[in-house]
Amino acid sequence: MRYLVAFALFASLAAAAPKKKNWEAGGYVGTEACLACHEDMGKAFLKTRHGGIEKDTGRGWKDYSCESCHGPGLKHGEAAEAKFILNHAKAPAKEVDASCLTCHKNQATHAGRIHGSHSAGQVSCVNCHSVHHEKPKPASTCSSCHTDVVAQFLRPHAHRMTQGTVGCVDCHNPHGSLQAAGLRGTARTRNNEPGCLNCHADKRGPFAFEHAPMRLEGCGSCHEPHGSANPRMLNRAEVLNLCLECHSNLPAPSNRTGTLGSVATGAHDLRLPIYRNCTSCHTKIHGSHVNRDFLR
Repeated sequence: MRYLVAFALFASLAAAAPKKKNWEAGGYVGTEACLACHEDMGKAFLKTRHGGIEKDTGRGWKDYSCESCHGPGLKHGEAAEAKFILNHAKAPAKEVDASCLTCHKNQATHAGRIHGSHSAGQVSCVNCHSVHHEKPKPASTCSSCHTDVVAQFLRPHAHRMTQGTVGCVDCHNPHGSLQAAGLRGTARTRNNEPGCLNCHADKRGPFAFEHAPMRLEGCGSCHEPHGSANPRMLNRAEVLNLCLECHSNLPAPSNRTGTLGSVATGAHDLRLPIYRNCTSCHTKIHGSHVNRDFLR
């Protein structure tokens, strides 16, 4: 009886084991054949994280790591022509992404890659990632395309990206996300909480009395996220002008809460300096637990 159980167990394990590829029939030649021509690139590749595929028996590409990405190399080797191999540097972005996502598709950081803005803009994985070299591409990878954003960081009031304190990926997920501009969310993403609160946690609610833009529009409704010529990275030079974009003297019949279009000129004489800086009195402008008007 024990022998029958052992035999059944052995048979089940054999059935579950991955089947070996028929390498020769598929046109595969192996890593050693690739290194005959691409020795420098191959040796550099084997020192990277991807190079671990060469000795990893679990993934099924042991001794064939080059062809796991580039495809069968037999025709390429015999004809010595590039058209018989997948060259990620020259292939269409769609083909490159499909190749990379055969392994990376189910990873959390790449979940939005197919629908992200980089994919829509035909920016492939290898435009940002260096596959064959041990060291990753420099931090200036993003700035090589987003030159307009780099200029914003050079303004007088900006996040300290140029000083190396923060980086692009601290706020953005380059592979794509469910939020606009690939912004990273927080643990409360379902509540439309902006990723800015990962660092600016003192502005995090929930508050008993919320400032509507914080929940509905996000930090960008008042601040320029990369950099501004205005203090506190505000969209307007004067706090007064920023607030009056919403809180004006114009009537608002549909405004039942009395928070929009209801600033009384008698109470706020805008000719006086004391009333030209709204946050002098409304100090809890991001939200308050005790005062509907954000006074404290």
